[in-house]
Parts: sequence; structure tokens; C-alpha cells
Amino acid sequence: MNREHIVRSFSEELRRLNTLITQMGGVAEAQVETAVRAVARRDASLAASVVKSDLRLDQYEAEIDAEAIRMLALRQPMAGDLREIVSALKISADLERIGDYAANIAKRAMVLAQLPPVRPAAGIPRMGRMVQEIMNEVLDAFIDRDVAKAIAVWRRDEELDDLYTSLFREVLTYMMEDPRNITPCTHLLFIAKNLERIGDHATNIAETIHFLVVGHSLKAIRPKGDTSSFAVVTPEDNTETGSPPADEPV
Repeated sequence: MNREHIVRSFSEELRRLNTLITQMGGVAEAQVETAVRAVARRDASLAASVVKSDLRLDQYEAEIDAEAIRMLALRQPMAGDLREIVSALKISADLERIGDYAANIAKRAMVLAQLPPVRPAAGIPRMGRMVQEIMNEVLDAFIDRDVAKAIAVWRRDEELDDLYTSLFREVLTYMMEDPRNITPCTHLLFIAKNLERIGDHATNIAETIHFLVVGHSLKAIRPKGDTSSFAVVTPEDNTETGSPPADEPV
């Protein structure tokens, strides 16, 4: 086998690996969109379809892992080729976790569909739309190898954190107004947290794209806006504070 054929064959294998990542990303994106729609519509059957489809992402991750390990063992790639394979492994792991969070949202949606609706649920679709935008942009950045777009996604993580903190405070307030809201609002808190974590994994992918294209990790500190750990709602007047105590780190 001549060298030209080996190089061409390896290039085809890399293209296949990238295609698998793109397909897996499309499935993960659809899972998130469907899970959020199930919450908004209070549609238990739609939510059940998300849980059932989670296996597809597990299968994609297994196939990508097997292909990447085989290429590492047989091709012994270097420089950019090595980054392509390592990045594929990292991105597939993030996409698999995104699928898990979408399935968790869907499971909560199935429970919420059986409970009376609560007002803070209206904030979930808004947060879900932002997550879907972030996922769409980061997948486009991967396909185009667009570092600028990846960094733009990376910066949006703080915006998503701010929205999560706002929703977190609203849900806490609503729970205090009426103990009957505690069960549905607890499920909403978990859904919001799952969406926030999906955003974190999309940000991980953005950082991996930077590594893939530029050749080194992004050196800046990831911006974070989640102050929900410090959110306080007082029972007397339902006033809210989101600033950490002076002696505690953010």
C-alpha cells in the first residue's frame, strides 16, 4: 500500500469521525428541543419519546469511541490529526451528557404533566430557547471550525447562568407563597438546573473547538453568572437577595 493511499484512507476516516460527531450533535440538539417542548405542552407522551431515544446517543458515543481508539492504535496520528481524534472523544462525551440531561428533563416533564400547572413553568421555554441557540451555534462552529463563533458561545454561558439564577429565585418565591407548589416547583428547579448544565457542556465543546483549531486550550477564565447558591428569599416579605456574603468566595 503506497503512502498516498494511506494518507487518503486516513483522511476518509477523519471525515467519517467528524460526520458521526455532527450526526450525534443533531440528535442531542433535537432531544433538548423535544424535552423542553414536552415541559411547555405538558405532554407526557412526547417526554417519554425523549427518554426512549436516549439510547441513540449512547450508541453514537460507543461508535465514536471505538473508531477513535482504532485510529489512535493503527495510525499513530500527530499534531492536527491527533487533535481531531482527541477532540472527537471529548465532544462525544459532552454530547452524551447533554442527552442524559435532556432525558432527565423529560422524566420531570412526565411528572409535571400529572400535576396542576404553576406560574414559573413559563420561564422554562425561554431558558430552553437560549440553550437551543447555544447548542446550534456551537455545532455550527464545530462544522465550520469557526473559533470566533465558538468563543461567542463560550461567552454566552454567563448569560445563561444569569437567566437560571433569576428563574431559581422566582421558583423559590412561588414555593413560599403556597406549600402546595413545593412538589411541582421542585421539579422545575431540577429542569432549570439540567438546562444550565447543558449550557456548561456546550461551553466545554466550545473550548474543545478552540483547542482543535488553535492547538492549545483557551487561557481565559470561563465567565460564570450563577449566583443561585447565594439566593435568599425571606418569608416576611418575599424580598430576594442574590449577593454572596462578604466573607464567602463567588
